[in-house]
Amino acid sequence: MTALLIGNVGVIGDEQRMAEYRAKVLQTLELYGGGFMIRGGRFEALEGDWKPTHLSVMVFPTADQARRWYSSPEYRAIVPLREGTHMDLILVEGE
Repeated sequence: MTALLIGNVGVIGDEQRMAEYRAKVLQTLELYGGGFMIRGGRFEALEGDWKPTHLSVMVFPTADQARRWYSSPEYRAIVPLREGTHMDLILVEGE
């Protein structure tokens, strides 16, 4: 079953380190069968109070692959680059 990771980046700690993280993250996703469906772009909240600032949607063939990516040594190696940056990340399984 397809799995989506929905991420929202809030306050960025260090712009240069975050740029390096963004440059490297796609390669780590691809190693686990994932990729970006949406990365940035314009959005409009049609209902509710959610006020995201920078949205990304990543897609994986399964939730297990998404979890393996999140725990992977390749991804964990770049996580320190976003230190001080607020990030929300949720995993959604669906069709």
